[in-house]
Amino acid sequence: MDVMPKWADVILIPLISILLAALLSALVILAIGENPWEALKLMVNGALGSTYGWGYTLYYATNFIFTGLAVSIAFHARMFNIGGEGQALVGGLGVAIICLFIPWPHWSLALIGATIGAAIFGAAWAAIPAFLQAKRGSHIVITTIMFNFIAAALLNYFLIGALKAPGMEPATPRFPEATHLPSFQDMFNFGETTLFRGAPANITFFVALAACVFLWALIWRTRLGYEIRSFGHSESAAKYAGISPTKIIMVAMLISGALAGMMAINNVQGEAERLVLNAVEGAGFIGIAVALMGRSHPFGVLLAALLFGFLYQGGAELALWTSIPRELIIVIQALVILFTGALDNMVRMPLERLFLAMRRA
Repeated sequence: MDVMPKWADVILIPLISILLAALLSALVILAIGENPWEALKLMVNGALGSTYGWGYTLYYATNFIFTGLAVSIAFHARMFNIGGEGQALVGGLGVAIICLFIPWPHWSLALIGATIGAAIFGAAWAAIPAFLQAKRGSHIVITTIMFNFIAAALLNYFLIGALKAPGMEPATPRFPEATHLPSFQDMFNFGETTLFRGAPANITFFVALAACVFLWALIWRTRLGYEIRSFGHSESAAKYAGISPTKIIMVAMLISGALAGMMAINNVQGEAERLVLNAVEGAGFIGIAVALMGRSHPFGVLLAALLFGFLYQGGAELALWTSIPRELIIVIQALVILFTGALDNMVRMPLERLFLAMRRA
């Protein structure tokens, strides 16, 4: 029997972890001679104080939703997919090929094609580490880390070779106009009033929301989801019940890779409208923290992705207007990961004792 209610595990523990990370971050800001309260106000105003700030926050959050969901589905199958970075890079390669070599008549069809291409390429990249674990016993963490570096090298090969645009920059040509996705600025243009002006957020945000709903339905409303969760809780019990470990490992990792690859429709097709080096910018690794904080639940992943989107955009404002370096945001992210992951029991155990004492009283 669970000692704590579900809401405490899903909401209270992550909230306390965030507050502890914020407290330590405030001490760091104080140590470098800045006012923590003014820094917080600047971050909030820069990330949430205008539609421009919201546009960037939601753009970053979209990336983190995809990579957070990718890590979450693997977590449910008791696997640690650290390869989201590489899978998103290869997904970008799929988007570039789909957008450059197929004459799409309209962006809506191009979005469907690019989504399928990104998912297939990301899933294919995840399939190799999955097969090595399922059939050879190779550790998924080691192989997915290695495949991140291989993906970066593969992308570099194509961007200075077959897909390179004329000029010095290692990047593809700009995608055709018909593949350009509508930005929030286009979607929320009301004549004299234009919201999200200049921000990169685009229609992919709604695709990410749909992915949250899809994963929730898959995990908690289908037989496959039940098998994945059963395997994650106890491999031996799942095998006794007739669930194939090979099937679960392969299927979970294919879905995970597909979700990570789909991130590319946001940053490659939606924002850059071409494929460039380092297009992922660490979002694959941020997805790990997002999944941990969100307790591998799609709604929790959505909230955590919004938090990290806020940190990214707010951190950019801090670096622009204060002497606080941009790298401090990495420190804050690390503290959030530390408290929500490695030090989870430091918060959980006292709360469990508190709820147990309340129950006995």
